[in-house]
Amino acid sequence: MYEKLDAVEQRFVELEELLVDADIIANRAEYAKLAKERSGIDEIVRSFRAWKDLQEQIEGNKSLLQDADEDMRAMAQEELPGLRERCEVIEEDLKRLLLPRDPNDERNVLLEIRAGAGGDEASLFAAELFRMYGRYAETRHWRVDVLSSSETGLKGFKEVIASIEGQGAFSRLKYEGGVHRVQRVPLTEGSGRIHTSAVTVAVLPEADEVDVHIDDKELKIDVYRSSGPGGQSVNTTDSAVRVTHLPTNLVVTCQDEKSQHKNKAKALKILRARLLDRAMEEQHSEIAANRRSMVGTGDRSERIRTYNFPQSRITDHRINLTLHSLDKTLEGELDPLVDALVTHYQAEALKAADS
Repeated sequence: MYEKLDAVEQRFVELEELLVDADIIANRAEYAKLAKERSGIDEIVRSFRAWKDLQEQIEGNKSLLQDADEDMRAMAQEELPGLRERCEVIEEDLKRLLLPRDPNDERNVLLEIRAGAGGDEASLFAAELFRMYGRYAETRHWRVDVLSSSETGLKGFKEVIASIEGQGAFSRLKYEGGVHRVQRVPLTEGSGRIHTSAVTVAVLPEADEVDVHIDDKELKIDVYRSSGPGGQSVNTTDSAVRVTHLPTNLVVTCQDEKSQHKNKAKALKILRARLLDRAMEEQHSEIAANRRSMVGTGDRSERIRTYNFPQSRITDHRINLTLHSLDKTLEGELDPLVDALVTHYQAEALKAADS
């Protein structure tokens, strides 16, 4: 590990020298690339240097144990346990920082929420989940843009697809993919019986045009008149767009905007993300398995998380974490859950690295 850290520190020094070079400064693209690389290893280098400083202090205190002055020996003996403890904490941090980073962590997110089993109640909860993620995005100063939606008459969603743009969006939301189960008495239930419904959530990294090239010849584009709420101009003009990617037979429809061009742009954004996700599935069998388990069939029994309203309880079944703060969670206070998931999967990665 320490050979790796030495190499990282040497690269950091090289980057600092390159970033004050006049030729590099004049080349904006190269400067941005190198600055991003330096930023990516800055925390590792700072922690490694702090660890080396502590090592020097420990060695210094060890030598003082042989000092002729009794007070100096006592002081050195007293300080050693604290120095070693701080050193161990930094060593654990360094192990975590050296784990391979998910290359998609800094990407924006394509969030897809769909009502599963449970009828109207599932549609209503889909809307509540979308609101929850929207509130969480606000606390993180992320931007949410609805790309496509299919509403129900009860202000629920059969489906809603949105992009979430902001620093680290995918790194924080990537563990939200899966079946979310809700247990409560529906508003439409007169007898007071608790129903169980399910909503599927998929979280995809947003693809740039350079990531996924789409040839116009591979697309079939149909335009048609929008349906549902949206105002007179939406419903009376051929503004809705259906895009079919012929090689994969993926179909994306968008009708939320009054402009055909805007609907087409949104549909292509969704299509790129799905094609990127498909490419990653093909390259990595593990990712394919994760993607399939993320959505499943929408059945109530396939769940990553349960929201129990009568007990104000939320349980994440992957890490056996239960919180009695359902109201706060639905208002967007997701960090306790997200932090626990990140810590869990980092610990799993550390175990795998050590084995």
